Amino acid sequence: MTILFGDLFAAKTEPESGMTLIRLGVALLAVLLSAPACMAADYDVVVYGGTSAGVVAALKADRLGHRVVLVCPETRIGGMTTNGLGWTDSGNKNVIGGMARDFYREIKQHYSNPSAWTYEQRDKFSRYRPDDDAMWVFEPHVALAIYERWLKESGVTVIRDAWLDREQGVEQRDNRIVAITTLDKQRYAGRVFIDATYEGDLMAAAGVSYTVGREANSKYNETLNGVQIKNATSHQFNKPVDPFRTPGEPTSGLLPRISNEPPGEEGEGDRRLQAYCYRVCLTNVAENRVAFPQPEGYDATQYELLLRYTLAGSRHMFGKFDPMPNGKTDTNNHGAFSTDNIGYNYDYPEASYERRREILDEHKRYQQGYFFFLANDPRVPEDVRTRMSRWGLAKDEFVDSGNWPQQIYVREARRMVGDFVVTENHVRRTLPTDRSIGRGSYNMDSHNVQRYAMQKDDGTWVVRNEGDVQKSPGGDYPIDYGAIVPRRGECENLLVPVCVSSSHIAYGSIRMEPVFMILGESAAEAAHLAINRDIATQDVAYDELRRRLVEAGQVLQ
Repeated sequence: MTILFGDLFAAKTEPESGMTLIRLGVALLAVLLSAPACMAADYDVVVYGGTSAGVVAALKADRLGHRVVLVCPETRIGGMTTNGLGWTDSGNKNVIGGMARDFYREIKQHYSNPSAWTYEQRDKFSRYRPDDDAMWVFEPHVALAIYERWLKESGVTVIRDAWLDREQGVEQRDNRIVAITTLDKQRYAGRVFIDATYEGDLMAAAGVSYTVGREANSKYNETLNGVQIKNATSHQFNKPVDPFRTPGEPTSGLLPRISNEPPGEEGEGDRRLQAYCYRVCLTNVAENRVAFPQPEGYDATQYELLLRYTLAGSRHMFGKFDPMPNGKTDTNNHGAFSTDNIGYNYDYPEASYERRREILDEHKRYQQGYFFFLANDPRVPEDVRTRMSRWGLAKDEFVDSGNWPQQIYVREARRMVGDFVVTENHVRRTLPTDRSIGRGSYNMDSHNVQRYAMQKDDGTWVVRNEGDVQKSPGGDYPIDYGAIVPRRGECENLLVPVCVSSSHIAYGSIRMEPVFMILGESAAEAAHLAINRDIATQDVAYDELRRRLVEAGQVLQ
């Protein structure tokens, strides 16, 4: 480089001639060709992950005047918001502001139009309230249409079906990400990066500290973390069910879907995860209903435990058919044996893409088989079969994926470990949170983590679930800016608004779609300041960030 600049200086001192101009042009070209790629980033902000947080972060950064690319492994953007979770887990709706509030206001505007009601009368739907400024229950395709329109009207470049090369696809220099490369060899350089995936793949590939599973209660002085046997009273077997293939004979082996491992000690940590499921959109409107399909590889023996519990009198299976407009549901897990595929997701967070597809296929087969079994197996009590057969998949939802959601509910995967870790004590507000970038309010909510056999004092064996926790934080609470930035010294231009720095039980409250939108917008505002001030994300001045967030309508206090 010194020689080239020397040549340039010499060219300026020589008599002007054609040869001098040629030498000058060659020297300039050499400088440009030898310059490092980071001298001219392709984008200001690179968002990886098309979740609700990713969409909002990309849109916000675009509105702030930045060149933005949204790189999505997904083809259907919006994460769970557009994939069946239409019964919004929101807690205190008054703390949902900014672009998140705008989204729910547009939901309300859509359903204020009489033409939006094709299979149901608007005035008969209790969740439509004319005087409310927003609406919190919606069909998947309506949410998707809003996000797609927002992106179409923006300057955001959207790349779909683009998967990060997790082995060699993160270029780093001087403790910063320079560019990411996807499996199709496309490279996206930027100044600030936002990992908005449910899995935290970019965060992990960049070498940022993270954890998977449940911490021991002792780690952060909590009470609801780790193995939870005493607290696991909800979605529990409330009728005794024998766990063995041949009832009363332990030597016959356990029924499918029961772990042969002990649950562990109360409050101790482990690597297990709360269960995943698909939030399927069902309907009982005959002209819009598709009968439950029999999945490939269907095995009725996988549901023997469900059958025994049903024959014992349980009718839990209809408990979470939460109503959405036009005769549809957001159907969620409910009861001891339901749509949650307990114990089959433990290796998902860090698994290869191929292994993850296997896990997703297993979950889909299990859940489709669950509905098919209840609607068709002759051993199921007639009242259950008759009632379940009135339901089916909604014909006008997920039309390009067999009426089945494209995104599984990844309730928890990796969680970053930053300099600030949100814990149960912050959620309960017994420890201070000084740099609020948004508020949460939902229950500290963990679905069941494992299912096991337990011998009672009288010598008989029963089935139990472990891990379910549903505890109110006692009101809304602030989420600290430190929850979305890596430890100082790990990565200076990354923000993580989904896999935040949080303990397992605190994440159980944070992990709601409105909160992800809130944190996505706050991450974009922080990226804006980091770019404009040419500073690390860890060095963003909170007072300035706070002022901007308040002006944007975020609710911080």
